[in-house]
Amino acid sequence: MKILFGYCGAVALALSSVVTAAYPDPIAMSGAYTGVHDPSALCQRADGLWFLFSTAVGIAIRTSPDRVTWTYAGVVWPNGASWTSPYTGGNNENLWAPDCTFKNGQFYLYYSASTFGSRNSAIFFARSTTGAQGTWTNDGLVYSTTTSSSYNAIDPNLYIEGSNWYLVFGSWSAGIGILDLGSSTGKPTTGTVTKLASRSSSVGIEAPVIIKNGSYYYLFTSWDTCCAGLSSTYNIRVGRSTSVKGPYVDQAGVGLTSGGGTLVLSTHGSIVGPGGQSVFQTGGVWYLVYHYYTSTGSNLGINRLSFSTGWPVAY
Repeated sequence: MKILFGYCGAVALALSSVVTAAYPDPIAMSGAYTGVHDPSALCQRADGLWFLFSTAVGIAIRTSPDRVTWTYAGVVWPNGASWTSPYTGGNNENLWAPDCTFKNGQFYLYYSASTFGSRNSAIFFARSTTGAQGTWTNDGLVYSTTTSSSYNAIDPNLYIEGSNWYLVFGSWSAGIGILDLGSSTGKPTTGTVTKLASRSSSVGIEAPVIIKNGSYYYLFTSWDTCCAGLSSTYNIRVGRSTSVKGPYVDQAGVGLTSGGGTLVLSTHGSIVGPGGQSVFQTGGVWYLVYHYYTSTGSNLGINRLSFSTGWPVAY
């Protein structure tokens, strides 16, 4: 039996190596790509400069001329964000998971304020024409939740299609929801939340992102445990739908509201707990942006995505 178990273990290890080898390492980068958590999609200003925003006190800003070499460029709120204190417990705390869109000569930034394990949370909205530190206008509260709410107002993502604006968000144990927004205000036009995805309350699903490619809408989420360094079990999942409000299903046909989700990227080699993702397109190519952990901390990861099979595959 010992020999049999040893043989089976060797086979399992070999198969595991084959599976993990299928996941690509991030594109090589330099400069200030370390210390990044919950990265936004990359937003390109009209002059060609790329911007990246991430979780930090005041929301960290990084810039790059080529999406490879990164420079730290300060924070969105250098003087603090007092309006978030009812949700963070202080004037100058970490603000989570900023979501960036550059449209009509403006940066639109949605971000969340909360504390770990709490549903006393809120999503806020800001704008800037340059993206630089100190140039941002606080456009105030977008949506909030309390300890008794069905959802958790964290991890916002703005999806725009024509004149229609949507905010997808949530929620760890409470699932993923979507709200209609007014395109002139960036605020909800109704309080009705449509559920897009959920899992058992004891396991996590969060960091939603919606894109459209071809005739399908794709909903990306992060599953399992974030923010635990090398013990993180974060992984990136996806489902698709022919309607922005669902229903979304995974590649096996399982509904995302029934716990479905096709794996896109997970721990492999020295890349631990990839998640907190965003997705953007430039030059006809889709890119997956995420953080991952190494022995020295959390880093920015970027991979290309292929949709040649109808489902996103990182490469």
